[in-house]
Amino acid sequence: MDRNTVREALLDHAQTLIMTLGYNGFSYRDLSELVGVKTSSIRYYFPSKEDLALEAVNAYSADVMSTIYAIDSSAPADKKLDRYTKLFGRVIGDGRQICLCGMLAAEIDALPENVRHAVQSFFKANENWLAKILAEGEAQDTLDAGGKPEAVARALYASFQGSLLACRLFQTRARLEEVADSVRR
Repeated sequence: MDRNTVREALLDHAQTLIMTLGYNGFSYRDLSELVGVKTSSIRYYFPSKEDLALEAVNAYSADVMSTIYAIDSSAPADKKLDRYTKLFGRVIGDGRQICLCGMLAAEIDALPENVRHAVQSFFKANENWLAKILAEGEAQDTLDAGGKPEAVARALYASFQGSLLACRLFQTRARLEEVADSVRR
């Protein structure tokens, strides 16, 4: 395996481990078994678990946000919200994982400060995008934010994150689909 492939495999598996077990739920030994490299090889790419977690958050955030920003800007706001909801549905995967940043938010006190800030930035970026969509939806009379798109966006995003936990707990995606319906007119 070449360097880039090993690094990518480490990041991919680290993201999955974080999404299923959390920051404190896995070790470099777990990662080395999944990728088939020695733990010393992992340290070559990521000297500390903090480095690995920060890179995992940054890569995850870049991927998710590029997908969100790729949603057709000419689509009606309620259709944009539908596409966003489907993105959360993809996060669930086989039903065992939740949003990487949502999982890390649950462990916020155990995280290094730079990872904590990266997680906060991810939440804020999602909330800002949702506030924009909610404001558009109110103008188009398809979504209802009660004239407070920023506040409702924060509540809506918290609901999306919470629905992933409930989907995992009850092994159903129905709870996720109910979230977007809460702001429809």
